[in-house]
Amino acid sequence: MPKEDLKYEVLSHGSSGIFGLSGSKKAKIRVQLPEDALPLEPKPQISESESAPSDGPENSEPSDALNLDDNYSIAKDNQAGQQLYSFPEDPVDIGRHVLQRIIDAITTDAKISVEQNSERIFFNVSGGNAGILIGKRGQTLDAIQSIVEKVINKHKENRTRVLVDIEGYLETRKENLEKLAVRVAEKSSRIGKPMSLGEMNAYDRRIVHIALKDNPDVQTHSRGEGPLRKLVIFPKKKNLSRR
Repeated sequence: MPKEDLKYEVLSHGSSGIFGLSGSKKAKIRVQLPEDALPLEPKPQISESESAPSDGPENSEPSDALNLDDNYSIAKDNQAGQQLYSFPEDPVDIGRHVLQRIIDAITTDAKISVEQNSERIFFNVSGGNAGILIGKRGQTLDAIQSIVEKVINKHKENRTRVLVDIEGYLETRKENLEKLAVRVAEKSSRIGKPMSLGEMNAYDRRIVHIALKDNPDVQTHSRGEGPLRKLVIFPKKKNLSRR
């Protein structure tokens, strides 16, 4: 039957997922056959003589009859909408490849340099629209880093830590967090009550922990689960006993 004679409805267009790695979905369509596509033949009349049992063996040939509903659903692969990506095996090359694709989709003329040590892979982005790449309070940068890290560690048993910086933003944020930690620690010690710095990622929490680890008046704790946890500054008990 020519495809032009078919009536169909697109139920879902499908998706190639994130870089073809995960979250891909098949497209679904519903096809309706024309009413004259399968003409119904009248049921043959069987005479009494033909319906009587015979002494010979029964005819066991398979029937050519088809039982089809007028409406049925067909799920097919969305081959046109999916693109296969070939990734290198080295974690640094994987990270650079994914990061470059992300920033190229957001801005232009951005370049990536890489440093690596025993603890983590450090990607530094320069050029392009740094403000858009960083986002409000670094939220876009955090999201980009999370994607790159997840792709690198998708098939690895031992997790590789990843850090993405844009135009030295992380150093500026580190200095601001250290100043904030000192101010909040002084207030917590003065009023004798714990104070929260809100939800932070692991990198930011580590900055605060290190900034206050030698402070004799307060101690820091992380609360909650998941990548974002609250960091709370507590006055030490000896300070409370003085009051």
